[in-house]
Amino acid sequence: MPTKEEIEKVIGWCEKIKKERNRIYVIERNPFRDEIGWMRRFVLIEIDRPKESASKNNLVYDSTIKQLWEYMNGDWRRVEPDFRIQ
Repeated sequence: MPTKEEIEKVIGWCEKIKKERNRIYVIERNPFRDEIGWMRRFVLIEIDRPKESASKNNLVYDSTIKQLWEYMNGDWRRVEPDFRIQ
């Protein structure tokens, strides 16, 4: 699933959009759908929108803790990099 580099790339993009728009929260179309495999299922990325009011089908970015969240199995969970044992 996600690598640390992919997660950092998405977080960097979210930070850039947040600064450009200068709003309390922002909802943007996901530009990573074709580029990053695990991002295909998210149509939109919601930046700083409370998880309580965010769509469960979208990816949520919380800039206060610089963390991505996805809704899975009835609960919001952090997007974390996979471990690869070699």
